Amino acid sequence: MEFEFGNYKLYALLFIFLLITAEIIWSWRLDKKAYDIKDTFANLSIFVGFQLSKYLFAGYQLAVFGFFYTYRFFTFQKSAFIFFISFLGVDFCYYWFHCCSHKIKFFWAFHLVHHSSQHYNLTVSYRLNWLGVLISPLFFIPLAVIGLPLDYIVICYSLNLRYQFFLHTEVIGKMGFLENIIDTPSNHRVHHGSNDAYIDKNFGGILIIWDKLFKTYEPEKEKVKYGITTGFAGYNPFVLVFTGFIDFVRNKMNYKG
Repeated sequence: MEFEFGNYKLYALLFIFLLITAEIIWSWRLDKKAYDIKDTFANLSIFVGFQLSKYLFAGYQLAVFGFFYTYRFFTFQKSAFIFFISFLGVDFCYYWFHCCSHKIKFFWAFHLVHHSSQHYNLTVSYRLNWLGVLISPLFFIPLAVIGLPLDYIVICYSLNLRYQFFLHTEVIGKMGFLENIIDTPSNHRVHHGSNDAYIDKNFGGILIIWDKLFKTYEPEKEKVKYGITTGFAGYNPFVLVFTGFIDFVRNKMNYKG
């Protein structure tokens, strides 16, 4: 079984590699300038560090969920309906996790690296903070306390993140009526924009209905300017990952209130 699972991971990586290669060819042929060599290598370096961090903190998420699950209010039998509820619950919690990651400075310190690229392509999806795993489970604790099956929570969260890989592209334009239901590449391009109209918009993971409900939705209208409002952040993966924390500490030290 382990051999089969290993093959599945290999095929998944091959599929991702093929998609990235196809996007690079698309960008080159049409002169879209979606890729920059130094920026892409920074993204891939950060991805390697992120994978290592997952091994370093292996079991942490399950330990957090498991602890709070012992104090659950209900125990639900596994079924398609409960899986659907778990899917909605995870997506709802992800919306608030993502929203807090932008609007609360401490959480922004973790999330800044993901928005620091001035380009937008599939490799940007892997520009993730190496320490992000320490805070992400905290926002899903309510689902464990309610009593939703832990494996459903983990599976739905994993599916949510994997879906978002496909959002980081300029290849796909607007998708009609789906723009009002799910997060699409167009909706997520807005989220990565540093344009005044696009800041702190479109936090949804898979569904965009939460943004519609909580008034954080903005459709893609003007051309998106990617990156953070403070400008170019560099190519060094260590600098990119830890800049948010350094800025947070500096702001705290300079705070006079």
